[in-house]
Amino acid sequence: MLRLLVVGVFLALITFWLHRRLVRAPGLTGPAAFTADLALAVMFALILGASLVGTTLDPSWARPIGYLGWSWLAVVLYLVLGCIVVGLVRLVLRLARRGRTENDPDGTPSRGLRIATAVLVVGAVAAVVYGTVEADRPRTVTVPVALDDLPAGFDGLRIALVTDLHVGPARGADFVRQVVEQVNAQQPDLIVLGGDLADGTVELVGSDLEPLRDLQAPLGVFGVSGNHEYYSDDAESWLDHWETLGVRTLRNEHVVLERGGDVVALAGVHDYTATDPHHPDMPAALDGIAAGTPVILAAHQPRHVDEARELGVDLQLSGHTHGGQMWPLRPFVALANPTVTGLDRFGDTQIYTSQGTGAWGPPVRVATPPEVTILELTGA
Repeated sequence: MLRLLVVGVFLALITFWLHRRLVRAPGLTGPAAFTADLALAVMFALILGASLVGTTLDPSWARPIGYLGWSWLAVVLYLVLGCIVVGLVRLVLRLARRGRTENDPDGTPSRGLRIATAVLVVGAVAAVVYGTVEADRPRTVTVPVALDDLPAGFDGLRIALVTDLHVGPARGADFVRQVVEQVNAQQPDLIVLGGDLADGTVELVGSDLEPLRDLQAPLGVFGVSGNHEYYSDDAESWLDHWETLGVRTLRNEHVVLERGGDVVALAGVHDYTATDPHHPDMPAALDGIAAGTPVILAAHQPRHVDEARELGVDLQLSGHTHGGQMWPLRPFVALANPTVTGLDRFGDTQIYTSQGTGAWGPPVRVATPPEVTILELTGA
């Protein structure tokens, strides 16, 4: 309740600021001003409602609230960024005019400000509409990965990496089913689910993951926890639920995979920010792996990579960053992560960071398309 109150106050302040900037500043009056303020008020209420979908409100009937509310939050982001840009431009122009205002002689806002405000609103809405379409169509990305000392039996191994579905508030079982069909069409040898599969409680959102039981791979389907498994419910409950769907969860442990008479180890750790009893323990996950056995590590956050390098992991599979999800947020994500997207190398350890298959919060992707990743391993 306290979190909802804090979020509500913050959003109310943002909404009031948008009223001042988008309604008052350009001089809207009469029905136009009333309509704009009514839209701001309704969308404010929808955002608050969206934050409850999956935890308090049942997505079976409240998902439209979640979809609209979270989408509006994306619009708010672009409106705020746009207002800042317009404000900076106005400041520069005012300084260039030596402090003269931009108002018309009768004191009304200038035509330029009214036009800029209209363009900003249309542009923000258009960007989010485009982003909802982009987010709904994960692309299949094939990435060749050359590993030193990869056994001949695993040459050509195809690993499907699916991370950050974030189903529940804005998307449900239909989206998961689409992803499952997309993965199975690639006929991978191994499937890794990299965490953050759902937002909400097992009771309200668990059924949205039901299509995962149809995933097919000869070497199995494995998963590790992400940070969102700890936000709305007990992470252990989520991992246990995944097990009922045929997903072998790796909880600071490893399995040995055999193919063509050769072996590799697949290890998995709990999320980087998880606390006891789920604190990530990579030494425990790697304990008992025979010397010389190639190690593939499933770890939700790229921040595990420094420890993975120290412990001799060959390849780390991660997600978490979403590639920034919505332009221009990627530089801010890069401040908190050693790598944001794609294949990278840290010493002798390679890491692939997926842009994610779904979207957190707003079901919106702008210039960072979602992906289902197929990693094709070859010997170096």
